[in-house]
Amino acid sequence: MSKRRCDACGSRVEVPGGVGDFWDFGSLEKEGAGGLTLELGDESEFFLCFDCIETLPEDPTRADVREITDE
Repeated sequence: MSKRRCDACGSRVEVPGGVGDFWDFGSLEKEGAGGLTLELGDESEFFLCFDCIETLPEDPTRADVREITDE
């Protein structure tokens, strides 16, 4: 698994995929990815960890992600 930094809080999370995970069946037993890339309604795009995603409102915007960054 590779690691990527959350655009909101800055924490490093594991992201599955790529050649490193191709033969690693042990990764199937893990809880999953530590985050997702979200494309928001205002056409902005962010990679966010699941903790930050959970804090977003129903229809998030760039300003909502900035609020997480400021906390």
